[in-house]
Amino acid sequence: MSFYTDRVLPHLLNLAMRHKELAAYRQRVVPAARGRVLEIGIGSGLNLPFYGAGVDAVIGLDPSLPLLSMAQTRATAAAPVSMLQGTAEAIPLETASVDTVVTTWTLCSIPDVTAALAEMRRVLKPGGALLVVEHGRAPDAAVARWQDRLTPLWKPIAGGCHLNRKIDALIHDAGFVVTDLRAGYMRGPRPFTFMYEGRAKRG
Repeated sequence: MSFYTDRVLPHLLNLAMRHKELAAYRQRVVPAARGRVLEIGIGSGLNLPFYGAGVDAVIGLDPSLPLLSMAQTRATAAAPVSMLQGTAEAIPLETASVDTVVTTWTLCSIPDVTAALAEMRRVLKPGGALLVVEHGRAPDAAVARWQDRLTPLWKPIAGGCHLNRKIDALIHDAGFVVTDLRAGYMRGPRPFTFMYEGRAKRG
């Protein structure tokens, strides 16, 4: 890893993701998690306070050791929390071994998002839930064009983040059944703030 990726970016991500407006999205989505939970891209652990009594255990997966270390300091959820270093394209868990997968502002930055969603579907039990908060491609053509222009410039400084991924289509194409989806702009520059939040189940 480069100095920027290993030493600087984790702290920038932690700071950016602590934005107070993002907490409302976490509050609406994360408490629905149940049973054995896998959080993809746990980052610095900002979702951990939002897990409720229905959770038996939380497994946090992230490729960044510095971020996993930050998350460990926030591991005060009611259920046991463990950390795994790894990528979503090759989740080191058994097939049909988790009840819920949680991903918040993560699908934008996974290099092979199609493979990652296939892995999430693999590790979910039949009928298991995928809970999602993500930003992505806007429905407005002018905004989407800006997202396409900005993504190549944005990716190197934002940990591989794509502004222009159509999150609902990616989830559907991976074999999930979307059961609840809300989408709209958060406050801020529109190329960066079109949000998807909701729930899907393993088809």
